Order: sequence, then structure tokens, then C-alpha cells
Amino acid sequence: MPIRLAMLGDIVGMPGVNSVCQLAPTLRKHFNVDLVIANAENAHEGSGITPALYRRLIDAGVDGITLGDHAYRRMQIKSVLESQQNIIRPANLPSQAMGRLWMQLTVAVSDNLDSCRSRPQIANPSGCVYVITVLGRVFPTLPADDPFKAAQSVLAQLPDPNPIVLLEVHAEATSEKQAIAHYFDGKVAAVVGSHTHVPTADARILPHGTAYITDLGMCGPHHSIIGRRIDRVLAQMTTAMPAPFDVAHGDPRLNGVIIEIDTETRRATSIERLELPADPDKPPFIAGPS
Repeated sequence: MPIRLAMLGDIVGMPGVNSVCQLAPTLRKHFNVDLVIANAENAHEGSGITPALYRRLIDAGVDGITLGDHAYRRMQIKSVLESQQNIIRPANLPSQAMGRLWMQLTVAVSDNLDSCRSRPQIANPSGCVYVITVLGRVFPTLPADDPFKAAQSVLAQLPDPNPIVLLEVHAEATSEKQAIAHYFDGKVAAVVGSHTHVPTADARILPHGTAYITDLGMCGPHHSIIGRRIDRVLAQMTTAMPAPFDVAHGDPRLNGVIIEIDTETRRATSIERLELPADPDKPPFIAGPS
């Protein structure tokens, strides 16, 4: 049976958190998704993530969380990074950096005929997906080691000799993301780009079976400038005077991809762009009936 996973772009502020919490059940019910993975490094007011937001996303149906250059912006997350197995930091940070270099998410077989898929359990390696994240080094915002060598090193550490691997490249430059994708084509099931918050139109299967997209986009307010209030960004750019880049709120959406992977070949068979509007007039954007 193939594995279908949804990889969601950067979750930006509470509009992004609420969008994911509202639509995660839809991904499983209507898109037949086994695993939901999301980059949540911008979840807390646009920068960083807290233990409370980690727990909220997991409870809502997100199975694994990746982080990027803002991984340590909220140091409260230290306890989660040290104790939980379904959240990872970039693998090419210095070895002293806290957090896991990879995570293993397993698809469980459901005994409930009323549900399309069940929540995965981190246990059975027969149907698992390994997730790795690396930072780019072109226009870096956080010092990082060689992403090619780091990802290759982590692949060699995985307990499965023929793993299904999703590699996220959190980077500014499209050329760097494409280069990493071609380098690992045929070595991993998928390479997905994140960080720029703008979805790209190049989702495809590379020649050796690796699914690829340059950027997943973001989960958050699309009436914005990459998630921030338009007036704040324009004020800074047109006057050169400092302005707080507050998270915007208008037109919340969920962006990412759905990837289908053949468990026999361990390679992707399809990748499709995902963009779903959230409803700001329904929970969790507003409180439900008491």
C-alpha cells in the first residue's frame, strides 16, 4: 500500500496555527493522507515556537514538526526538543546545538473501517517515513555546515537500510534547493523547499524517482507580505525607518504538497500542490458555542 503524506509550508503566527488546526482533519478525511508534517518555526508571532504551540499542533493532528533558522528564537522550546521524538532541528547546525537530527514517523493500520487512515505511531519500522531538515548556506540567516554532507551523514545513521526519506531544505536560494534535490535524486523519496513563504509552480518527480518542489509556501495570512502586515513592511521599505513586522491576519490559507510514495521502491509516484482556504469565522479562529 502506498504512503500518502502532506508536507505543509511554514506556519506563520496564530493565523497559520489556526489554519492548520482547522484543516488537518480535512487532510485525512478528504485527501486520504497518512501523515501530516509541518514546518512550525514561525508559529509564535512569526518567529519561533513554544511548547504550548507544539502541543496544540500535535493534538490537532500534525504528526511531525520541522524547524529552521528560527528554531531557537523561543528558548522555552528547549524542553520539547530534548524530550520529544517528533520535532527536529536542522541537521547541519553545529553538533552542540540541541535537538534531534531526524525523526521517524510510522503509518499504523487502522482497525476502524469508518476512518480512512489512522494516526501514526512511532513504533513499527515496516511503514515508516524518516524526516530530515537542512539549512541552506546561500544568503544565510543562521550559520550552518555543508547541507550536502550533513544530509548524507544522517542518511547513513538511519536504522533502516532502505529508508523512505523526506528531506526538507530550508533555504533562500532556489538554485541551492534545486542543487540539493538533484544531488539526492534517487537517494530519498522527496526533497521539499521551505522558508520563502511563497509557493512555487515546479512540483514534479525527478528522473530517479524523487518528488520535488522549490517552496511549499506558507500556512497563514495570504493578504500580507510573506505573512506580515503590508502597511508595516511598506513603511519600512519606503522610509528606511524601523517598523514592527507584525503578523497579518487576512485570508488565512494552508499551503503545502501531498506526496504519494511506493513502499516497495521507496520512491515517490506523485506530488501535487495543496492550497486550502481556512474559514476565519469558524473555530479555532473564534470560540465555539459554550
